[in-house]
Amino acid sequence: MTSIFAHPLIIQGGMGIGVSDWVLAKAVAMRGQLGVVSGTALDTLFVRRLQDGDSGGHLRRAMEHFPIPGVATEILHRYFNAEGRTAGTPYKAAPMYKQVVSRVRHQLTMMANFCEVWLAKEGHDGRIGINLLTKVQMPNLGSLYGAMLAGVDYVLMGAGIPKEIPGALDRLTEHRAASIRLDVEGLGRDEVEFLTFDPVEHWTDRTPPPIRRPFFLPIIASNSLATMLARKSSGRIDGFIVEGPAAGGHNAPPRGDRIFNERGEPLYTERDEVDLEKLGEIGLPFWLAGGTGSPGKLVEALNAGAAGIQVGTLFAFCEESGVRADLKEKVLLDAARGPVDILTDGRASPTGFPFKVVQIDGTIASRSVYQARERVCDLGYLRSAYRTETGKLGYRCPAEPVDTFVKKGGELEATVGRKCLCNALFADVGHPQERDDGAVEPPLLTSGDDLRNIGEFTCGRSAYSAGDVISYLLSGLPEGVGKEGLAAVHAG
Repeated sequence: MTSIFAHPLIIQGGMGIGVSDWVLAKAVAMRGQLGVVSGTALDTLFVRRLQDGDSGGHLRRAMEHFPIPGVATEILHRYFNAEGRTAGTPYKAAPMYKQVVSRVRHQLTMMANFCEVWLAKEGHDGRIGINLLTKVQMPNLGSLYGAMLAGVDYVLMGAGIPKEIPGALDRLTEHRAASIRLDVEGLGRDEVEFLTFDPVEHWTDRTPPPIRRPFFLPIIASNSLATMLARKSSGRIDGFIVEGPAAGGHNAPPRGDRIFNERGEPLYTERDEVDLEKLGEIGLPFWLAGGTGSPGKLVEALNAGAAGIQVGTLFAFCEESGVRADLKEKVLLDAARGPVDILTDGRASPTGFPFKVVQIDGTIASRSVYQARERVCDLGYLRSAYRTETGKLGYRCPAEPVDTFVKKGGELEATVGRKCLCNALFADVGHPQERDDGAVEPPLLTSGDDLRNIGEFTCGRSAYSAGDVISYLLSGLPEGVGKEGLAAVHAG
């Protein structure tokens, strides 16, 4: 069992794609809390940054420290454009993931995650975590290994049941092959498909360096899931992040019968609340997330037995986050005039999970923008694998062109209201794909319910820093208690 004394009080949310970038994570870690980078679709973000000229040379500086020879040279040859793209030029895409990919494709994923963690850790001794989505299965093993080569301290995973990941971390720490089950629709009762990543394939010329196993914190929304993970995971669990339905991004669906309000939002009941006293009996530290972005909520969490809180929304709109400056400014100006509207959309995400959508003009949250966008699936992170009639594996996404999805055996009803989160979230952070016909992918902002009350924190400001967020969250704690003593105070 790990002690709460070793862990941070505040965990910064791992918001993808590129919202929780290395700049934000580093700013948080340098103030004594846990900075978290998002690993979601990081390989594509990485190659787009390179094609835009790698402003400041940060990626290239990190690439020089990647320990596997020749990988940096190959990637730079394929994707780096010193002058940056000219206006109207589409990004060159990395190959979409599938069950088996090339050695070179794995190395791109490893490099992207290595660089993000390396840059977040550069120049200080603070702690850095990486957040991955269980649902985005196919890149995850390579992403973990790349992050571990850079010395990542924590791994956070939600949007699914990551019970195989602890064992994978154990094997990757020893540079051994790791496998996880691949979710495939249409498999027979006794059929199983796997995703496998073998580090040995990449160390042909030298011995791999020793690496540490990071702490593993699954993100849970029920006592039953926490208990199952603690008992049946393939390796050690180090704690839990307890995420309520007020959190941004994907939410766990309500338990029991589905009930909706007049806006079509799923309604949560007492059945969806985690019994924190019962959770504490497992004996592992836990952090509360979703609607926790205030000093009072931190105090409440500690009094309830938590080791601290995870906060996303306040960090998402700070100066250091990866969200486009114009989008941040628009949201904060709207917040200064009154509560910002957020819809828990049960149809938006191709995953089928409820997804929080900020209702602002110019994004595909607007019906006119959504209808004008041509459906396309060219990134594929949320594609699902399925067994074809010929016995092979195919891949489909309900946000792809309707005829294509149906031709692959998908149900027409599953496509209604689905939005291409992959392309939209890249637009949020200033790297939208530009199409050959001149169209530019529109954004889609997500945020937790705390955004409705962000005006109480900003007090009319149109900009603030990650340091401002941390100072605000800690302001309700006893006078003279510093970050080093917080866990001890909680322990009594």
